[in-house]
Amino acid sequence: MNTKDLTALTEKIPLRIFNNKEEGSVFIAIQIAAVIRSNNELGQKTVLGLATGSSPLLIYRELIRLHKEEDLSFKNVFTFNLDEYYQVESENKQSYHHFMYEHFFNHIDIDPENIHIPNGMLPPSEIENFCLEYDRKIASLGNIDIQLLGIGRSGHIGFNEPGATETAATRLVKLNKITIEDAAEAFDGEEHVPLRAITMGVKAIMNAKKIFMAVWGESKAEILANAIEGTLGSDVPASYLQKHPDVLCVADQPAASKLSQFQTPWLTNFCIWNSYMKKKAVIWLSHKTNKPMLKLTDNDYKQWGLADLLKTAGSAYTLNIEIHNQIQQTITGWPGGKPDTDDKVRPERSNPYPKRSIVFSPHPDDDVISMGGTLIRLVDQGHDVHVAYQTSGNIAVFDDDAHRFTDFLLAFSNKFNIAEESIQSLHHEIVDTIKSPNKESNSNVKVLKIKGLIRQGEASAACRFCGVKDENAHFLELPFYETGHVAKNDLSEVDIDIIVNLLQEVKPHQIFAAGDLHDPHGTHAVCLNAIFTAIDRLKSEDWMKDCYVWLYRGAWHEWNIEDIEMAVPISPEELMKKRKGIFKHQSQKDSPVFPGKDKREFWQRAEDRNRNTAKLYDKLGLTEYEAIEAFKRYKF
Repeated sequence: MNTKDLTALTEKIPLRIFNNKEEGSVFIAIQIAAVIRSNNELGQKTVLGLATGSSPLLIYRELIRLHKEEDLSFKNVFTFNLDEYYQVESENKQSYHHFMYEHFFNHIDIDPENIHIPNGMLPPSEIENFCLEYDRKIASLGNIDIQLLGIGRSGHIGFNEPGATETAATRLVKLNKITIEDAAEAFDGEEHVPLRAITMGVKAIMNAKKIFMAVWGESKAEILANAIEGTLGSDVPASYLQKHPDVLCVADQPAASKLSQFQTPWLTNFCIWNSYMKKKAVIWLSHKTNKPMLKLTDNDYKQWGLADLLKTAGSAYTLNIEIHNQIQQTITGWPGGKPDTDDKVRPERSNPYPKRSIVFSPHPDDDVISMGGTLIRLVDQGHDVHVAYQTSGNIAVFDDDAHRFTDFLLAFSNKFNIAEESIQSLHHEIVDTIKSPNKESNSNVKVLKIKGLIRQGEASAACRFCGVKDENAHFLELPFYETGHVAKNDLSEVDIDIIVNLLQEVKPHQIFAAGDLHDPHGTHAVCLNAIFTAIDRLKSEDWMKDCYVWLYRGAWHEWNIEDIEMAVPISPEELMKKRKGIFKHQSQKDSPVFPGKDKREFWQRAEDRNRNTAKLYDKLGLTEYEAIEAFKRYKF
């Protein structure tokens, strides 16, 4: 392998990275506002191309704030939306027409005549003329001044899916399989997702004077890297932006994480060889050469572009041992610390023993799915383990399960001669709601309560199976989640206070929290933010100063080896016990309501990831285990 071949990757689209999507969204909104203000002062119009979905939401929120608090006027702004689902009425909550008015247009002073959104209800005979007129209107206004884009996992911009040409005009298109999968949750299943949409073409997008592409979250990291660093072409339509004269990709750190500057900075730039980067590079080299770490040679480092790293250690022998020992020391069978032992190189302290440990679970099954083996180990080793279920998880229960449990309640009352008039009334209401043709069962508070009780009962059963005391299972039902829909409320002070109060009550020595941010609804991220905010408020407390915070993954993806700071080996018997704990969540068995893009059951995903982590440790030359649950420490 020639070193020159390794350094060929470069970023072909200008990029600005922010700590989080909030900062990035404010930045984009300020740029858009500056153009509008400048044009307003000159008495000129501003033409905006607008996107929908989660990517622009916070941008629209900031623009609304600027309008209401800083007198930003949209009276002379013309807008053209990128796309609309075909055969979806504008009043439908899933339509982009509804989205734009709910999240933006209803809150600003824009002239309704200046708003342009593709009409998804046109008869086939009128589509071609409508699309031609859409492009003509854009051109007649001098083209778009600022185009706002997101990027789909398929690489689409607008609904220009793979295969779209650079000269494509506004048109009716078929949606890509990945796009349909991603929209499935909003439409309550893939079978309800429209197969087609009307989209602005690549040509009109590329004719825009300025383009901002907003990209947030780890789930977009791989496709963003392909668009920015990959070959320009129709396989990834977003890659056409490489040719635009004034485009800026604005990303948060998770979205940018797969770029070469973060994955392999030693190949593309000057690298600062701190402890983490040395570990990352040696793991990468071991993978590339298919050699255990202790078998890497000086020549391996030089051949693969790591000669400067080699210089820092003097020899491959010294460097290999250093990194091998670092990774070996992450392995422990004592996730709560081994009492009365030298703990200098162990991930956890030996004392105090026993510890009070609290496991935060965003949904009622994340604890056993992601760290069930470790949870069982903590209980078996004598620690006082609490589990805090942050949300009810009620929308992830099928209507039929709610119907079945309501039938049971009625039968139970009959069998034991319990006064049944109110129960019969409740049964009729629940069944009538579920059978209603409008499919709005989750809008009924009583249906949601029953679904929440189903999840709570399953979680309680799993806790008992793992040995957690009944009184140590805490069902927090954070209010932000309780909307009955995939879209959730913003995190509030009430949510954070619930976390703060529980932490003050338990005063844990260990906190385990979900750091798995590939959750498609974003619930994990909100729940983690609530925990971090609570910790920040309590960090001056004496007991908090002696508290370790461990982040787990597993339900949606796993930590990279270089990020793991505690690796808990799981034996074949323990892995089977973990599986049985997951099985206690019967409503999520076989085919859950929200499976995400991964079609495997959750227990299969968890076992595959745990086994894969063990295999990666094995390939690095470490002890071979059946499976490993991995954790990264959060330091506050």
